[in-house]
Amino acid sequence: MTSSAPASAPALAFSDRGPVSRAVIAHLTGAEDAGDHTTIAEEVVAASADVVRDDDVQLALFVLYASAYGSLPQLDPDREWDPALLATRRLLEAAFEGELRGKVPMPDLPEPTVDAVGRALFALAGADSGPSLSRYFAKKATEAQAQEMLIQRSAYTLREADPHSWAIPRLDGRAKAALVEIQSDEYGGGRPHRVHATLFARAMRAAGLDDTYGAYIDDLPAVTLASLNMMSMFGLNRRLVGSIVGHLAAYEMTSSIPCRLYADGLRRLGFAPDVTEYFDEHVEADAVHEQIAARDLAGSLAEDRPELLPDIMFGAAAGLTMDGWGGAHILESWSAGASSLRERTPS
Repeated sequence: MTSSAPASAPALAFSDRGPVSRAVIAHLTGAEDAGDHTTIAEEVVAASADVVRDDDVQLALFVLYASAYGSLPQLDPDREWDPALLATRRLLEAAFEGELRGKVPMPDLPEPTVDAVGRALFALAGADSGPSLSRYFAKKATEAQAQEMLIQRSAYTLREADPHSWAIPRLDGRAKAALVEIQSDEYGGGRPHRVHATLFARAMRAAGLDDTYGAYIDDLPAVTLASLNMMSMFGLNRRLVGSIVGHLAAYEMTSSIPCRLYADGLRRLGFAPDVTEYFDEHVEADAVHEQIAARDLAGSLAEDRPELLPDIMFGAAAGLTMDGWGGAHILESWSAGASSLRERTPS
């Protein structure tokens, strides 16, 4: 196959983390001798004790999804729909989804009505009583930890809203209108400088960080990549449209207060308004979005398509659980006086 990737495209800024990510990266960057990554993926999954925290599996999924998003220009666009790569992605997704469904605690299902689903989602979001990363950040984080926090968020937030936008053509009626209303705000309401990903890129630059997408992938632990990969899996698979809707509802319902605390912590540390603006923007926006997401989006989807209710609640529970796993990793690292970032190692 002839590659249409730009001849001058720079090399990827990150390294592989094992045999399956190595083979996937090689295939997507034009190598003809990438190896049988589907067979390799089968072997890696069979040997993995924890797919969510498996560096090789999560990096391979991240790169496969990056090809669909177009977020890494180094990946050959002619290979986006390569049957062998799709087979590898499906195999890795099956293991990832299976582990999530086995580990994520599921709430009781409400009645499939707007009101009942909205109340159930708010109850689910309010039930989390674990340690709060944002509260720690507001009062105790150091400047180095503030930079770490921005780096940890960069893989998703520099592409903010994109995973959930896959659902737009898969919805109809009330749910579609609600999702478009939320996403319009995420993309700046027609004002390019207000696009949330653009605000976050500005925050990274003002904090002395590189806002190039992928610049910090080597630093991100598997559990951080897994959070984005879960959104991508929900968004890219039409059968999981209920899960991406539930995820967005939980995400919007648990964002406003933490963003206020992150902004407070950044101001305490003396960061400039260009850094805090992204978080200040979300304090008000997400307080509005949570009602739209829980009732107009998730509630109306469940009412119109009751068969999607289990996945709506699963997506919400999975989002909250994954956030808990990622936050616990960061808090445990910081409490031990260590970095939450992954130690870079040569390929």
